[in-house]
Amino acid sequence: MKTRLYRRDLLRLGLGAGALTLLSACDTTGFGLPSFASLPLAVGPKAPRPQNFGNGKTKVALLLPLSGDAGTPAIGASMANAAELAMDFIAATPRLGENITLMLRDTGTTADGAASAAKAALGEGARLILGPLTADQVEAAGAVARGAHVPLIGFSNNPDAAGPGVYLLNVLPESEVHRSLTYAVAHGHRSIAGIFPATDFGRAQRQAFEHALGQAGLTARSTFSFSTQSDMRAVVEGVGPQVKLGRVDGLFFPDRATAPQFATLLERAGAPKTALFIGSADWDGDPAILGTRYLSGAVYPAVDPTGLKTLTPKYTAKFGGTPNPLATVAYTAVTLANAGPLVRARYSEAVLTSPAGFSGRDGVFRLLPDGHSEYALVMKQVTPNGAVVVDGPKL
Repeated sequence: MKTRLYRRDLLRLGLGAGALTLLSACDTTGFGLPSFASLPLAVGPKAPRPQNFGNGKTKVALLLPLSGDAGTPAIGASMANAAELAMDFIAATPRLGENITLMLRDTGTTADGAASAAKAALGEGARLILGPLTADQVEAAGAVARGAHVPLIGFSNNPDAAGPGVYLLNVLPESEVHRSLTYAVAHGHRSIAGIFPATDFGRAQRQAFEHALGQAGLTARSTFSFSTQSDMRAVVEGVGPQVKLGRVDGLFFPDRATAPQFATLLERAGAPKTALFIGSADWDGDPAILGTRYLSGAVYPAVDPTGLKTLTPKYTAKFGGTPNPLATVAYTAVTLANAGPLVRARYSEAVLTSPAGFSGRDGVFRLLPDGHSEYALVMKQVTPNGAVVVDGPKL
């Protein structure tokens, strides 16, 4: 049985989503939870022994949940496997140089476990910490790292986990909303209504939506929040007439679980399909979204799928099974940590936050001084035959 982990769940859990190069150096080296056929790490309640990879002089810690409950350690193990693939690639590519020794350490699934792992890694001489996975763990390990003046690059996509010296290597709500709204503007849509669940995911999306509106030159005709089925019907009663009158030419409803219901309610209310339906990266790969006729033509942002497609055969050949989509994040983090300019600069803020950005397995991205990130995302469109990319990656 396959389990699917969506971006809405990632925000709730606070999780993170090829070779990486400094774009400014012109050096060109090279989300859903599938089941795993095999994993080299023994995951479960008992913590595995620490492992080191590589022979570089600079020590970098990779903190991941490799023990604990049955779900999260499987993600951690897949990311650890991808990190090992990245170290294999570095070792096989002389021009890159083996600049780091990667220290893989288990956090378990608690904030205390992450803080303890961070303290231990710093005691072993880590100059940079990669991970952990969830927002509470990033905050706990980040506090330890900040106290030692060591930067941390975490994998949460909850923007609240970021801060000075604590960076998030993941697609954040502001990136995907900005990408969606600039796409809407480019296609002539100017009056957008937003519909958000009264959850942490919905609040983060709403905040990003309201911030991005002004940047994109759009007008927010209305914004709605909902908690119940009755709320959903009331939202449709409020926004449906605006669509009919042409006062709203775009509907942004990022919540994957309720998007099909909203589409059905709008269809029953007789709302014409003149407005552009816009979703979030949480929509990607969801069969209910793809199977809802009234959502045909809707668009949503997504990570460029090329990186995962390229990584998968190598992963399967070495470890068996299928990598978790977050494996690309771990691969990118390791190759970033090994980049010569960053190592020589001792991972200074000035180099980590270079406006030129970097290119990783998921495409071009930048780390910002406030700890947030920006990703170049594609736009996909829902069609009767599945979702297709209709606009290439852009920041």
